[in-house]
Amino acid sequence: MPEEFTVSESQEFFAAYDALLARWPAGTTEIDVPTPYGTTRIHAYGPADATPLLLLHGGGSTGAVWFANARALGTRHRVLAVDIPGDAGRSIREGRPLRTTADLMDWLDALLDGLGASRVHLLGHSYGAWIALTYALHAAQRVDRLVLLDPTQCFAGYRPAFLLRSLPVLVRPTVTRALAYLDRETAGTDTDPDWKRLYALAVSGFADRKLVVGRRPDPTTLSVPILVLLAGRSGTHDAAKVAARARKAVPHARIETLADLTHFALPTAAPAETNRRITEFLTDDQESRAATGSV
Repeated sequence: MPEEFTVSESQEFFAAYDALLARWPAGTTEIDVPTPYGTTRIHAYGPADATPLLLLHGGGSTGAVWFANARALGTRHRVLAVDIPGDAGRSIREGRPLRTTADLMDWLDALLDGLGASRVHLLGHSYGAWIALTYALHAAQRVDRLVLLDPTQCFAGYRPAFLLRSLPVLVRPTVTRALAYLDRETAGTDTDPDWKRLYALAVSGFADRKLVVGRRPDPTTLSVPILVLLAGRSGTHDAAKVAARARKAVPHARIETLADLTHFALPTAAPAETNRRITEFLTDDQESRAATGSV
């Protein structure tokens, strides 16, 4: 538990966290996986013998954010939603320090080993998409398919205006300030209010959040099938520029846009459409064969 949290703030955060988890489908279980960097909390749903689908949330979101996706994605896959160590949530950082991109890759190797998963599908949003792409380049033999939801620092940088809007929340985070920020960044969408509350509590209360930040990866050597699903109204970056750069770097990529969504609206807003596109990609055997040159 971060030292910055008072008892009441901690109780409020975890009450909001547990309330979001309560919206996951019946049959969801909690798994704690020991790694050299501490214990990683995972929310698991779906057939135990199905292909694992590892979900990596955006910064500050926690693994609970996937409540609107778990049922649909867990119909044919074993959904495993991670609380990324160093971020808010129930993962515990201890043991080796998690400081570099290499440490982050080693943590994911250890996590998959601990789950007994030799291969997985990887799905990440925002910061989680950066981790997912970096890992797919690091260990392509362990990744069957890759889904990136409005990825940041993967194909293009941030809009300067976005960084300026974010600065007050980064410098002096409060619940009120974070909620106002999210309201602006998700205007015109049905982004879930309970998740927005949890995010605001996370970024204001977990002041010692220490996310591993590394260089933008070079995706030109990526070999696995990939879906890049962009938010058409993203204020974080220029969606058209991201699409063009992704298409140039990874010619075999499937690139689609959710025209009415913003960066922070994913993955809770319009989940039916998001789930449909992800499911179609994960179950499209023809694309897999085409991407690997076996047709």
